[in-house]
Order: sequence, then C-alpha cells, then structure tokens
Amino acid sequence: MQSKRLTKLLEELEQELMRLGYTEGSLKFYRRRWKMLLDFAKSRGENYFSEQLGIDFVEKHFNILEKDFDKTLSQKDTQELRVIRMVGDFQLHHSVLRRYYKHKEILTDPYYINISDDFQNYCKEKGYSKSTIDHYVKQSAYFMDYLASQGISNCSDITLELINRYIRTLAGYTYKTVEQNICSIRTFFRFLQKRGIVSTDFASKMPMVQARKQTRIPSVWTKDELKALINAIDRGSPKGKRDYAIILLACSLGLRCTDIKQLKTENFHWEAKKLVLTQSKTKEPLVLPLIPEVGWAVIDYLRYGRPKVDSPYIFIRHTAPFLPFTEGDHLNQIIKHYMVEAHLPTLKKRRGMHSLRHTAASLMLENDTPLAVISDILGHADTDSTAVYLKVDLKKLKECPLEIPEVTRNE
Repeated sequence: MQSKRLTKLLEELEQELMRLGYTEGSLKFYRRRWKMLLDFAKSRGENYFSEQLGIDFVEKHFNILEKDFDKTLSQKDTQELRVIRMVGDFQLHHSVLRRYYKHKEILTDPYYINISDDFQNYCKEKGYSKSTIDHYVKQSAYFMDYLASQGISNCSDITLELINRYIRTLAGYTYKTVEQNICSIRTFFRFLQKRGIVSTDFASKMPMVQARKQTRIPSVWTKDELKALINAIDRGSPKGKRDYAIILLACSLGLRCTDIKQLKTENFHWEAKKLVLTQSKTKEPLVLPLIPEVGWAVIDYLRYGRPKVDSPYIFIRHTAPFLPFTEGDHLNQIIKHYMVEAHLPTLKKRRGMHSLRHTAASLMLENDTPLAVISDILGHADTDSTAVYLKVDLKKLKECPLEIPEVTRNE
C-alpha cells in the first residue's frame, strides 16, 4: 500500500540527494525528469508511484524497452532508467541505493567516519588480509550510509528490524555479493559489541543466504582457448614478455592475482626450482614447484623486458613512471587485450585473471591430480574449499593418483 503521494515522495528524495552532496547540476537533471514524471502521472490520473508507472514513463519518453530488447541501450538510456529506479528504491527503502562512489567518499558524517576508522584498525588487529579489510570497511560503510539515510545518528540505535530492512536493499544482487555484504556486516557487529557500542549480539542473529555455492559453475578456459590467448602475446616486446610470464603464473601454478603482483626476486629459488611465497589472502606460506617454462618466462622478462627501475616487485606497469601495479588493479585488462587480439569472445563468460586460476585447477583435475595436491597449489586451507571451487565429485577425486611434483607448505 502506498503511503506517500508522488509529489511528497519526490520532495523527500530531493532532500536526501542534497544531504548526500549531489551537485546542483545533477539536481537540475533529476528535477527535470521528476517534472516529466509528475506530468505523465497526472495525464493518467495517478497520484502514487508504481513500478508499472515508471516502466510506462521511460517507454513513452525514451523507447527503453525496444532498445533493451535489441541490446542497443546507450549510457544515456541507462541514466534514464536510473532516475526511475532511484524513485522506486527510495519509495521502498527510503534510501538512495547503488550510488556511484568512484570520486566520492561513502561516509560524510564525522561520527560514522570515526567508527569506520576504528573498525579498520580492529580488522588490522585481527590480522585480516588487506583485500579482506578493504571489503569489510567498504561494505560496512554502505551499511552506515544506510543508517544515516534512515535518520540513525548513533550505532547504539541499531535494531534487528533496521538490519533486516538493509539486507532487503540487496535484493537483485548476485549470491556472492549478498554473501560478502552479510559477512562484512557480521564482522562489523562483532566489532561494535567488542567496543561496547551495542550490547546485542547482532552477529549471531544475521540471516543466512539461502543459496548454494555449487550452483555457479566457474569460468574456465578450454585448451584451445588458452593456446590462442598465449599465442596472441607478442613475446618479443617488453610488455609482452611481462604479460606472458604473468599469464603462465596464473594458468600453470594457479596463483592469485595479488600474489603475482607481490612477487619479488627472493621468492624464486632458482637452484631448488621452487617458488616460495606467503599468500596474501591466507597469510600461509607456500612452496610450489617452479615449472621450467614459467621460470624461463620470468627470467626472460627480468633480463630483456623489465624497465630498469628501483622497485622490489618483479612485475611493474610499462608506462611512466613505471610503478608496481596498484592493489585495486586485478589485471583483467591484460586478459581482455589478448582476447581481442586472439579474436576470442569477451562476453561469453567472466574472463579475468581469476578464471585462469580456475583453469589451472581444472587442468590439474583432468591430469588426475589428487584433490589434496590441488588444494595445496591453490593455497586452500582444506579440500572442502577446493571441492566447491572445482564443482566436482569428491568420491571420484579420491581415486586420482599423484602425477605431479610434490607441493609443500612451510612449517
């Protein structure tokens, strides 16, 4: 049942956008669209916003449905859809969701900024990895931003009803995104209780996501696709030498992107033919057999491709000022570049660096490598994680013989 007329709803939405710091230019754009929406509703004799009203509005004025069917939606069309989606979100949740934050801070209230800073320190004290801390801090900031939109100025005023309402705003996201958000918020509530800010154990009351990880099949490359990708690399150029070594490390040894970016010369034990590193995600040490093709690719890059710069990291960017890759760079642009060069479809599946990690696991499985060995190479704490990762039958894997060099963890 609608509780607010469209005019009142838009007035409150405008106030929320002003609170969020939207520029006057952006507000003028939204006001023009809202006036068009009000006129459209008036022509139909409707006083309340509904999803159907919004769909009919964008179809009448922007022919959105036909463009969507033909897959010809432009960025401008997407913005028109966002106007209507924003009205619907605000009506349902009294909050502006799915905002663009690239050049803006999520939190503006000094109280919540201090809470977020303290939470970040708490995560560091717990020894979480950098990527995990970034996820927890960012996703807890989204939650605090929601609290602010609901008029909550202190975390001590959080209620289970508020939490459930926020979780409902995640409807429409993928299972993985919802899972990550709930995990982050659960950790945030443990922090709040530890600091004495809340007395209720909200962490234990968080709902579980009703979905199975096994339902999503990971993206993997076929042998022909992988061969085409590698053959597309210009191994005679400095950048090509770098990219060739990076891709081999991912698809042959299954290294995570972050671990590849953090490799240093001391990680390579050339005489022992081993790669020794501490995993960024798990903080666990790992020793991998250094496959000759991988080792020679790294040597070729160090000798004939890498710019002569003072950096402890092996792989660096090949544009001035020749710095290491940033933490947020997942190197997906490297994969996409060579996919284009090899004329491989870029929209078929997710084709980032992590897909090469999946592919390494898949190829090991095809070679009858035991699950325990695959777990060690991937850096998983137990074989259950690897079974989920591979989406395979555990009983079948128990029959696989050992066919590759032993992989060990440092004790």
